[in-house]
Amino acid sequence: MNPQIFDKLKTLAEAAKYDVSCASSGTTRKNPTKSLGSTSGWGICHSFTEDGRCVSLLKIMLTNHCIYDCAYCMNRRTNDVPRATFSVSEIVELTIEFYRRNYIEGLFLSSGVVRNPDYTMERLVRVAKDLRLIHRYNGYIHLKSIPGASRELVAEAGLYADRLSVNIEMPSEESLKIIAPEKDYQSVFRPMHYIQQGFLESKEERKKYRRAPRFAPAGQSTQMVIGATPDDDKQILHLASALYQRPAMKRVYYSGYIHINDYDTRLPALNTPPLVRETRLYQADWLMRFYQFKVDEIVNEKHPNLDLEIDPKLSWALRNPHYFPVNVNTADYEMILRVPGIGVKSANLIVTSRKYGRLTSENLKKMGVVMKRAQYFITCNELPTFTVQEAYPEYIRKILTEAPKKKKDDEKQLKIDFES
Repeated sequence: MNPQIFDKLKTLAEAAKYDVSCASSGTTRKNPTKSLGSTSGWGICHSFTEDGRCVSLLKIMLTNHCIYDCAYCMNRRTNDVPRATFSVSEIVELTIEFYRRNYIEGLFLSSGVVRNPDYTMERLVRVAKDLRLIHRYNGYIHLKSIPGASRELVAEAGLYADRLSVNIEMPSEESLKIIAPEKDYQSVFRPMHYIQQGFLESKEERKKYRRAPRFAPAGQSTQMVIGATPDDDKQILHLASALYQRPAMKRVYYSGYIHINDYDTRLPALNTPPLVRETRLYQADWLMRFYQFKVDEIVNEKHPNLDLEIDPKLSWALRNPHYFPVNVNTADYEMILRVPGIGVKSANLIVTSRKYGRLTSENLKKMGVVMKRAQYFITCNELPTFTVQEAYPEYIRKILTEAPKKKKDDEKQLKIDFES
């Protein structure tokens, strides 16, 4: 590889690592004859798929030069960091060569804003267009739409990219004005609306013409920075819930704020990113998307922030003991799904299996139910312990939180004894 290209790659791959809004593609596209690459139904992500495959993508920026001076961003205009810019042909060549060497299965491309949003967006679109039309690349492409870009460019991007995303950055417009005064919610939501319109128009057109081109078949995603502003979890999750009502929105990502610009007094001085809070937000997000929870059940005026010590599902169960215990042999699917320790897969197995006989605790264990949690919230033929009705919720919480701590302390003491 050309040393100059390699230096650019190191700089722009490092600059892209703060954007977390890339995961499964959520699309399957057949590979036509003589084209290069394909997408997978399991998606392209930085992790292992359910069938055991490790998949990856080339995650880089077009440039880390930027006209904006957002307080939380490493690539802000006033930061003294190494700068680099790829040409369109360099990114296209890197993607094709990396794919042929089996280094990657797709491309995630974002960019700082240079000159103006349309100029930057036009170059991003050219990358995707050249890959699709000139090199007949059929693999996964995720483009980061630029806030403020024109409708025509966003519409063209949707014809070549599998997924488009626009980062909303902050949970409220007030916070955005403080941290990134050169941006506003209107410039963010406008391209999000363009993506939604393109998605719906494409869907209607495909009802009439089966071979009509698909617009961003994997939909769109967005990202919020968590911990840089005083916004509570209630604000964050209400916004996420509203975004999920949009037809094209597939994922909302939560990125724990990393304290990288020490000199900016607008930012909190956090020693470590709020990773536990980030995890709890993802768990709450999962409850809204797959467990039929409404956002007001997870967070409300009385509990505006998620409990960092326990997961949101257990927290809801302990705040609402009157719903329990649940009889797994008679309760409906929705209520079984709300039991701590029972997931979507286990709930489906329970509903299916109980048609053929009454379930016991051993049956539940084989179905993947985490009995250490679930046993306090269910009844079946037999259970060797008491439920949340026989004990105070505070006592159940103590049992479930102290056990992992004790185990951790025991492991630490064992390590000390071994080393001594």
